Amino acid sequence: MSNKSRKNKKRRGKSKRPRVKLTTKSTTKPTVTTTSPSKEDSSDLIELGLPELEALIEGAKTELLNEQDCEQLHSVVETLYFLTQELDKKRVSVQRLKQLLFGAKTEKTSDVLKKALDQTDMDDNEPDDDPNGEDSSNKKKKKKKGHGCNGAADYTGAKKVQVDHPSLKGGDDCPNCKKGKVYEMDKPSQLVRIHGQAPLGATVYELQKFRCNLCGKIFKAPAPPEVGPKKYNAEAIAMIALLKYGSGMPFNRSKQLQDSLGIPLPASTQWETILKGCDPIKPALEELIRQGAQGQVLHNDDTTMKVLSLAKELQKKIEEEPGFVPSRKGIFTTGIVSILEDHRIALYFTGHNHAGENLTAVLEQRASELPWPIQMCDALSRNMPDGLETLLANCLTHGRRNFVEVSMNFPQECLYVLEILKEVYINDAQARRQKLSPEQRLQWHQAQSGPKMVNLKTWLTEQFDQNLVEPNSSLGGAITYMLKHWDKLTLFLREPGAPLDNNICERALKKAILHRKNAYFYKTENGARVGDLFMSLIHTCELNRVNPFDYLTELQKHAGELASNPDNWMPWNYRDTLNMNHTPENK
Repeated sequence: MSNKSRKNKKRRGKSKRPRVKLTTKSTTKPTVTTTSPSKEDSSDLIELGLPELEALIEGAKTELLNEQDCEQLHSVVETLYFLTQELDKKRVSVQRLKQLLFGAKTEKTSDVLKKALDQTDMDDNEPDDDPNGEDSSNKKKKKKKGHGCNGAADYTGAKKVQVDHPSLKGGDDCPNCKKGKVYEMDKPSQLVRIHGQAPLGATVYELQKFRCNLCGKIFKAPAPPEVGPKKYNAEAIAMIALLKYGSGMPFNRSKQLQDSLGIPLPASTQWETILKGCDPIKPALEELIRQGAQGQVLHNDDTTMKVLSLAKELQKKIEEEPGFVPSRKGIFTTGIVSILEDHRIALYFTGHNHAGENLTAVLEQRASELPWPIQMCDALSRNMPDGLETLLANCLTHGRRNFVEVSMNFPQECLYVLEILKEVYINDAQARRQKLSPEQRLQWHQAQSGPKMVNLKTWLTEQFDQNLVEPNSSLGGAITYMLKHWDKLTLFLREPGAPLDNNICERALKKAILHRKNAYFYKTENGARVGDLFMSLIHTCELNRVNPFDYLTELQKHAGELASNPDNWMPWNYRDTLNMNHTPENK
């Protein structure tokens, strides 16, 4: 019997039995009032005080209950069950609210269930316990090698200064033994020194001036060759954009910081500066969109955003046109992460369109000879592209999180589910460490994760078939979600390269969320367009481990070359283009 028919059958059965509600009278004794399905018929109301209920229970111990007593007792039990279920739902809702307000520190299996299980149960089920039965908490934890500090090689953006030995050079006699010869070692000794500086610096050039005392002609010293024609150079534009759209620092906050350092930078000036630097590098974004459409896997999701001009425009239309009902009021920022063979591309789109509509616009540039891409998203219908075919995969983390949220009420059941999913993620991590190809990873998951997922589906199905879990409960909702989307949640067992979850897109959307938390909104659609452009370029650099400040600077300096050949100025190949342009034969 299906879940839907089971629910309908229960509803039909309950409709014949009086319902029960708990009331409190002024006589200090609580009473239970049962009402028939027809609320208008007051003759069916029956009030039972606590003494009557106690007498009913005592009578059941000595003799059989009549039909009316059984009916009343059954109604009381159903009421108690209903209240218990409602309290469980409220507790889950409160826990979810606490996570929204304060954030969840971790969703690690052992930490999620630490408060849900007694300490003895945790000791029995702790996955990190020693196989021989020895408690791992008694063992000394192995310390990781290293001192935890960043090495000199980690400072890729630091200025390097070569320091020669003051008295020695290769081939000199050894000052110690006087017999050997010294030679220069391949790796020099390295010292790292950190100094402070303003995000944007400034240089004031004082040009000497002379004036003729007769004719009044003024003679000014020429500016040094390194002084450019513009007050704000390419590095300044790149830094302002990186602070605003890469680190989430609003213009007013940057202004306050710069003012305190003696280098004024008004908020309006920051906006005008990056707005002028936006259009010259727009071809880079257009090329990212074109190449992103060719990806093997595309992750997409969206988050709410506020654009003041769009909200005002909609409100004005509602006021001017009586009876006008907008088809959509929401404003969103969509994040799309495209996975290609050698690199990753992040794209952002802000407006009324949902994630699926923005993905459709991107996929329209996909080459017709390419096969359908794998699309990873959650199960919301608005994430689906309209009129385009994809191999749809749903996020396993979303399915897992449903069990995390109800783990306080159903610790043992959730522990079983979380332990199986933990093993699946361990298998995926091992595949990454071994650098398996998509086909090898598929075979690995089919062998290692496939049996576990089969056991999980069997267990989930049994919970309903054997009436072990109420479908309307919070745990039943988590199980229903997994079973309803099972094929899409397990695409990684059938398709090479299919990911387990949508976490990479969730992390990409943190750029937009950081902007929303600090700046609150975009003022205009044009402001949102500028934000999407810089966020796309900056996060694509971060995904490919490229310095975004250097990349944005070089795009500004070579805007003409970028416009003619944008495919040579992507984050992963712009350095090669620069090196090729500076070879002796091209000078």
